[in-house]
Amino acid sequence: MSPDTVHDMGKSIILSDNNLLNTRTLKLDQGSPEEKRQEILDYFHKTFSLYETIFECLNGEEAFYARANPLRHPLIFYYGHTAVFFINKLNVAKFIDKRLDETLESTLAIGVDEMSWDDLNENSYNWPTPSTVKSYRDKTRVLVDHFIRTCDLSVPIKQNDPLWIIMMGIEHERIHMETTAVLIRELPLTQVKPHRIWSKICSESSTAPENELLKVEGGKLTLGKGQNNQHFGWDNEYGTLHTTVKTFNASKYLVSNQEYLDFVKDNGYEREKYWSSEGWNWVTYKKAQFPAYWIKQGSDYKYRTMLEVIAMPWDWPVDINYLEAKAFCNWKSEKTGKAIRLPTEAEWYKLRGLEPTDQPTWDHAPGNINLEHGMSSCPVNRHEFPEGFFDIIGNVWQWTETPIDGFEGFDVHPIYDDFSTPTFDGKHNIFKGGCWISTGNYALKDSRYAFRRHFFQYSGLRYVEAAELPATEVNMYETDDIVAQYIEFHYGDQYFGVPSFPVACAKICLDHTAESTKERALDLGCATGRASFELAKSYDHVDAIDFSARLIQAPSALQHKGTQRYTVQDEGELVSYKEIKLDDFEGYREIKDKVSFTQGDACNLDAKYTDYDLVFAGNLIDRLYDPQKFISTIKERIRAGGHLVLTSPYTWLEEFTQRDNWLGGYKANTGENHTTLDGLRDALAPEFELITQPIDVPFVIRETRRKYQHTVAELTIWKKTG
Repeated sequence: MSPDTVHDMGKSIILSDNNLLNTRTLKLDQGSPEEKRQEILDYFHKTFSLYETIFECLNGEEAFYARANPLRHPLIFYYGHTAVFFINKLNVAKFIDKRLDETLESTLAIGVDEMSWDDLNENSYNWPTPSTVKSYRDKTRVLVDHFIRTCDLSVPIKQNDPLWIIMMGIEHERIHMETTAVLIRELPLTQVKPHRIWSKICSESSTAPENELLKVEGGKLTLGKGQNNQHFGWDNEYGTLHTTVKTFNASKYLVSNQEYLDFVKDNGYEREKYWSSEGWNWVTYKKAQFPAYWIKQGSDYKYRTMLEVIAMPWDWPVDINYLEAKAFCNWKSEKTGKAIRLPTEAEWYKLRGLEPTDQPTWDHAPGNINLEHGMSSCPVNRHEFPEGFFDIIGNVWQWTETPIDGFEGFDVHPIYDDFSTPTFDGKHNIFKGGCWISTGNYALKDSRYAFRRHFFQYSGLRYVEAAELPATEVNMYETDDIVAQYIEFHYGDQYFGVPSFPVACAKICLDHTAESTKERALDLGCATGRASFELAKSYDHVDAIDFSARLIQAPSALQHKGTQRYTVQDEGELVSYKEIKLDDFEGYREIKDKVSFTQGDACNLDAKYTDYDLVFAGNLIDRLYDPQKFISTIKERIRAGGHLVLTSPYTWLEEFTQRDNWLGGYKANTGENHTTLDGLRDALAPEFELITQPIDVPFVIRETRRKYQHTVAELTIWKKTG
């Protein structure tokens, strides 16, 4: 055993190997402030030191710069990244105003871990030396130590407290300890060396047990931590999801190397029918024939652990990505005639409910997790849990069918606003249960982590026999600047005291047509649909049409999912994350199904769009390619006694419409000014008459945090008399 000595403020802290390994995440809602301060101080030093030991596995400086994985940075980045994280986040939170090395705090700040399997990272970087990074880490240790000892502290520790950010840094480092172990596993053996801690792998292996399916009772359950801050948690863990799981069968064991070999022998990697389209593209690109950590030698296979190649441990769990796990399940279904698939996140929670303990409360880890049973996977039949299952937690992560999304009540943590939101894209699947190197928050029941489906961790699978799943919809953040601006314009904050434009327009429509029939309305150029919903409060049915399919996705999401997320630009690349919900707007849930959102061309509408009591065209006519045609055809789609309401700032730009088609805004042949209002009178006569004086309706569009577009539209109301 080689102890690690930490020199801090004139004192020496001796951290033995056993002391480093014996850690669990902390309870933040109990104990005295000084007890909690000391616990966090110890947890920080143990984490910081343990993380550094994994880089001792590298054989020489060249290994720090080797590209173990072309989708990720070399290991020198990760060596310094976790220290940089502490300084950057404490500065962002304004708990400190000190920099240790601005160059490193920029160079080592952002990784490249969210990439497509064929999107190679070919950028060149001026990486620091390992000694430079170690010096920076030493300075960071002293600064964070001092911060923990002297900052304000009260119990419970809450998400906006100084030590919550320290816990964020600690748990972030524990995440990267695991991902670093994966990258080291991908290095050539010549670039790694044995280590007093990390070489202590499992020495046990035998014939794999025969797998079988065992029953798991279904029922109601609630996922998510609500607003419980008993332990540190990442933002995606908070909120709640109430769901019901049907009874299902689950495999007794994780899938072993032996069980997976049958898929390989059956040419599973050569038969497209077992793979998703994404999976088959990956297989053909990578030319994969068997799992990444198998090494074929003649007709036999060896197995790569983190630091060595060993005889194939057939009874250890197979290490594969989601795409491989999914293909295996499809193959298994065909061979068994059963409906085999991966579990959902909720189904895993039903299985997890069989184990009553969680990391902070157990005396000893019940599974191969938390570094308590060795530095590798182990046989799938070593750790038994209730009801005859093995490895409910630990050994390797278990892929699920569930793309990650936020629970109801999800809120981005402002100090790490891009931890979860980039993964809410339908391309990142959740895995559960942890692996042998999962520590801290990683090992908690409620932890939620997701990776791109082609990525490797220490991850495998447990399969289930259960009903086919419906297509999953992920509530992604709308990041297109124009679409997001429209969402904010329609549903977001009001700026400079100017009321919501679509709400104001809908109110004017309803006030001036109070005595008219209100069966059918048409909202043309509906954009993100706020006026459509407002009109539906009074009309039996509203057709809402826009030329842009992207724009109408937002109100459609409100209808069907009840929520829409989007980002608004603050400055440069900086954005704020926002979410609107159907229930935020009075009466919308009751009338949402009265609106039909459709893509369409206002100048060439389908014949079925006719016989309306009201047509509202908000800020549309000066953006049409043929406004003259629009006016001539829309007249026929309105009932006698019906109304046409137009708004426009009359910004006739040739990029939107040809000069010859302008309704106004030019000199007539007589030399007189010909306004758009003049043109509308001419085009709508004799069937329509203007029933009120034009009304000015102002609006403000937020472009960035410091740039707004303030415009005044003219609203006119025309009644069909003939």
